[in-house]
Amino acid sequence: MGIHWFLFVAVLVAGVQGWLFNRFGQRGLRYERYFSVRSCLPGEQIEMVERISNRKLLPVPWLRLESLIHANLKFERQFNLDISDGVMFQNHRSFFSLMPYMQITRRHHITCLKRGCYRLSTATLTSGDMLGLNRSSQQLTLGGELLVYPQPATLEGIDLPSHSWQGDVTVRRWIVDDPFMISGTREYRWGDPLKGINWKATARSGRLQVHQHDYTAEHRLLIYFNVEDHEKMWSQVNNVPLMEKGIAYAAAFAQLGIERGMETGFGTNAYSIDDPKEPVRVEPMNGAAQLEFLFETMAKLIVARAVPFDTFLEQEVERMVSGMDILILSAYVGEKMIAPIEELRRNGNAVDVFILEGDEVEESSMSSSSMEEAGVGA
Repeated sequence: MGIHWFLFVAVLVAGVQGWLFNRFGQRGLRYERYFSVRSCLPGEQIEMVERISNRKLLPVPWLRLESLIHANLKFERQFNLDISDGVMFQNHRSFFSLMPYMQITRRHHITCLKRGCYRLSTATLTSGDMLGLNRSSQQLTLGGELLVYPQPATLEGIDLPSHSWQGDVTVRRWIVDDPFMISGTREYRWGDPLKGINWKATARSGRLQVHQHDYTAEHRLLIYFNVEDHEKMWSQVNNVPLMEKGIAYAAAFAQLGIERGMETGFGTNAYSIDDPKEPVRVEPMNGAAQLEFLFETMAKLIVARAVPFDTFLEQEVERMVSGMDILILSAYVGEKMIAPIEELRRNGNAVDVFILEGDEVEESSMSSSSMEEAGVGA
């Protein structure tokens, strides 16, 4: 008789505790996960912080949190953490046991391997009773984001176009003159303002003379990146490392332009994780905030084509882009690209092309004559 009562009580206790944990086990649980920094560079080590709290009287005997995290975020092995490696994603599992009104904070050390935008979107929380007879799960929505900026490439040994990288310099190709730059005098022409008359020179020469203004330009740099790795490419990029190198060079040129006081912008026929299938454009501005925004934009780039690059260039022509120093980073120069490049030049832009080839970048001035000499027709 004693054994039967013992079994009955054991089954009753097991059922009651199972019901309690199943009904109330996940109530009062609060979980958050975030990165210790907002952005970093490849190779840097950061922390992913997990914080979970049990805000109720009932304890939580065991709790498991599972989520998929990109394989480019390399976790250090540690106690109560299980990582299952995959090709693109790894299954991240954390295990907890919480007493009433208890909070646990864990810091996971992560090495960021590659450029990208890494988001902590969802996690699955599973808990159960003390005997493991019952369990319940819920999916949590998270909002953590980490931007791994491209590591700017080294520009040593690359001949930069002299007209494009000097900041505020005297040039001869702009239409509008600078009233603060006086290089001499000349004879009065119809339409010259009377306030520009040089009376001393007029008295000496006996003819009406006006101030001769020089032409200056505070250069504005536009970096165009072509994500196509060859001319016949459809939508899929085959040479991803070469395109990643192109993004690294774009970051280096942007950094150089900003450091030299130039308004710097960026455009590409690739698309961003925030706006799939649309080419990316950032208007030229200067300052540290602009450089950070450019790096953020490049971190979010997906190495895939939104539109053909010749179409992207034609869209820039239609936007009436003018007065810019345009630097094109591309693995090739196709026949369809030549016409819009020449049209951009006619609109008052200086255009240079840097050809991405394997482990190095070669400069091509891409003048009309050089195109013809290379045997590329319009």
